[in-house]
Amino acid sequence: MWKKVLAEWFGVLLSPLRLVTSRMTESETHTSTGQNELSGRKGTASSLRLIVLEPRGFCAGVRMAIEALEEALRRFGPPVYVYHEIVHNRAVVESFRQQGVIFVNDLEKVPPGSILLYSAHGVSPEIRRQAAERRLRTIDATCPLVMKVHRRARELAEQGFKIILIGHPGHEEIVGTIGEAPEAIHLVSSAEDVEQLNLPESSKLAYLTQTTLSLEDVRAITAKLRERYPNIVGPPEGDLCYATQNRQEAVRAIAREVDVVLVVGSPNSSNSRRLMEIARGLGTPAYLIDSAAEIDRRWVASARAVALTAGASAPEKLVQECVLVFVQEFGATVESRRFCEENVRFALPRELRQSL
Repeated sequence: MWKKVLAEWFGVLLSPLRLVTSRMTESETHTSTGQNELSGRKGTASSLRLIVLEPRGFCAGVRMAIEALEEALRRFGPPVYVYHEIVHNRAVVESFRQQGVIFVNDLEKVPPGSILLYSAHGVSPEIRRQAAERRLRTIDATCPLVMKVHRRARELAEQGFKIILIGHPGHEEIVGTIGEAPEAIHLVSSAEDVEQLNLPESSKLAYLTQTTLSLEDVRAITAKLRERYPNIVGPPEGDLCYATQNRQEAVRAIAREVDVVLVVGSPNSSNSRRLMEIARGLGTPAYLIDSAAEIDRRWVASARAVALTAGASAPEKLVQECVLVFVQEFGATVESRRFCEENVRFALPRELRQSL
C-alpha cells in the first residue's frame, strides 16, 4: 500500500535507469575496499561511478506513520492535525500540508473534538493528558521502537532507578521520553556531559538512548558511563533503531571506497545528519541534501566515485531524482550496492484498525 501511496503523493514514475545490482557480504565489501586502496583508492574507470546504497530511505516506523496519516485523511477527510511534523522530511511534510494536514506544536491550536495524530517520534504523557482534556480523537503513530524506550523509562523509574538518557536536547523523541519520568531522567549528549553528572555511585543507575544516534557516539558515551558507574544497567537489546544502524554500517563500509558521499535528507533529520558525519569522520567529504536541486557541481568535479544514500525519513523519489541528475548532467554509470536485507513492517496504529 505504501508504495502506491507514495506514487500518488509525489508522482513517482519508475526510473528509466537500470541499476546494476552488486550484492556483497560484509567480508566482500572489506576486500573490495582494500583492493581499491592498493590501486589508487578509487579504481581506474574513466567515467564517474554513482554507487547507490541499499538499504536506504524509509524505515518501518516512518512508513507506518506516513501510511497512518494517509489512511486518516482517506477515512476522515481534512483537516487532520498532527502534533509536530509527521517525520523529519520537508517534502513529506509539504505534501501533506497540500492535502489539508495541519502540523501543530501547541494543542491549543487544535479545535476540541478534532482528529489528532501523534508523529513517529512519540509524545509525553502530558501531551496525551492535554489531548484527552480537549476531547481530541487521537491516533498514535509513534514508532514501536520509540515506544519501547518509553516503556523502559517508566519501568526503570518505577523500580527506583535514576536514568541517564543519551540524546540530543530538544529532539521530539527526547522530549517525549523525558516526559515519561522527568524526576528520574538525566540527559547527556556527550562523554563530556557524563563527567558533569553528580550522581552517587551507590545509586541504582540505568541508561537509555535516542533511537537515531550514531553507534560510535553511543559507544563513547556508554564507555564513559561504565567507567564512572561500573554497575550501571543498559537496555537488554540496545535502543538504536535497526534501520539507523543498517544505514550507518553501509556508509562506513563504502566511505573509503569513494570520493564523495551524498545523503538525501532534511537538516532536521537526526539520523540523516549522522550519516553525513560518519562519512566525514572517515575522511570522505560528505554532504546532506534535501533534493537534487542542492547538488553542487563543485563537489563532484574531480570525483571518480560517489556514494548516494538517504536517511530513514527520505522518500525514494528524491533519491531517484538525484540519480537522474548524475546520469544526465555528469554522465555517471550507476550501481546499486546492497549491504543487508530489511523486511521489518509495523502494523497501522490500533486506532485505525478499529473504529475511532
